[in-house]
Amino acid sequence: MATNPAFARLTPAEQEVIAASAHEVRYHTGERMLTAGEPAESCWLIHSGQIALTCAVPGRGDVVIQTLGPGEIVGWSWLVPPYRWHFDATATEDTVATELTAERLRAVAAHDPAFGYSLTRALFELLAHRLQATRARLLDLYDGAHS
Repeated sequence: MATNPAFARLTPAEQEVIAASAHEVRYHTGERMLTAGEPAESCWLIHSGQIALTCAVPGRGDVVIQTLGPGEIVGWSWLVPPYRWHFDATATEDTVATELTAERLRAVAAHDPAFGYSLTRALFELLAHRLQATRARLLDLYDGAHS
């Protein structure tokens, strides 16, 4: 995780706390990572592969909202009560990721507000990049619909 720019800014002690709640996971193509409505108990930093975030749309089925790849994080819902997923996530190709256990991170952050602040800042830096990419995609879609 230290190679990710957002996590690289954390102190070695903060990185150790995160590493203690982390383990490597693998998802095969077509395997579901998370399901909307279920408890949000983890988040994942993708190292290789690709994950599609989807949403069920009446009359259209599952619609891909966003596709995520190496260096991106899947799963933000563990940060905000009631800690439930808002989307489905499925591997669109074999994927290797680091899974972080949310319960442990929330507990350490509650006990050590300085760590909580550093972790939240690192995660929201990644989220800000995701929002910028989403805005650019929406502008492209809007422009294409009106050309």
